[in-house]
Amino acid sequence: MSEVDQLAAIAAEAVAFQQQFQSLQLATTDLHGLPEASYAAYVAHDQRFYVYVSELATHCANLRNTGRCAVMFIESEQAAAHLFARKRLVFQCAANEIVREDAKFNVVMGLFFNQFGKFMEVISKLTDFHLIELIPAQGSYVSGFAKAYHLHGQDLTRVTHRNEQGHTAPDQSSQQTLDALAK
Repeated sequence: MSEVDQLAAIAAEAVAFQQQFQSLQLATTDLHGLPEASYAAYVAHDQRFYVYVSELATHCANLRNTGRCAVMFIESEQAAAHLFARKRLVFQCAANEIVREDAKFNVVMGLFFNQFGKFMEVISKLTDFHLIELIPAQGSYVSGFAKAYHLHGQDLTRVTHRNEQGHTAPDQSSQQTLDALAK
């Protein structure tokens, strides 16, 4: 398989990996730079992620006030071949609130209803909840030990190696061990 075909396969693998999840992990900061780690249920539409979040959650104010976040999808510890090499997909995103009067609000909320069912009937009416659009600007995908890639381009499907040489070891024996882990 050519290098181009390999990278295209990695892009497809990253998309399939993300589609396994119904929630995403969020990294946000407040206006003073204080970090907050959290998660939210999400839907994807037109290469964007949407979260419907309550003002009771710190990340709601952070997203609305700073307009940015990072999103992560990560393989479970149980499914991982090795804890030091869990598959993970990370995006740096711009964050914009979609107000209830916007036509896009109803389209995206329809996706939430399809995905999460009756629970949405309750929370969709709560006025302290806000629909936030997360627009990925760049990303990275780690598919295993020493298998790290940048995702970029308009639809984030252009894949390049993060580091062409992988990990470096102090001696030949250690390098052989690293190479075996990367297979």
